[in-house]
Amino acid sequence: MRRALPLALVALSPLAACGPIPVDQAERACAEDARLAEHPRGRAVLGIGSDGQAIAGLDVSISSDFVLGRDPSQVYDACVKSRSGQFPTRPFSDVKRG
Repeated sequence: MRRALPLALVALSPLAACGPIPVDQAERACAEDARLAEHPRGRAVLGIGSDGQAIAGLDVSISSDFVLGRDPSQVYDACVKSRSGQFPTRPFSDVKRG
């Protein structure tokens, strides 16, 4: 029976990582999700390498929140509440600016 307790603690330890995080940390993490709900982000690279070969690349990020037309402020609020268990301490409009 003594082995059961340590085994239970080992089995439950991954679940501890799923717990709430501090609200300020959640706000920072959720701000990017909300920004992606506003519009897609992208980056294009075009150039010539030192060996004379052309270099080209394209990176585009589109969130499902953008595709579904969700309000970025609501995305932010729901994300912070989900991650921290608390409501945001400041609105997304303030986070956006700063």
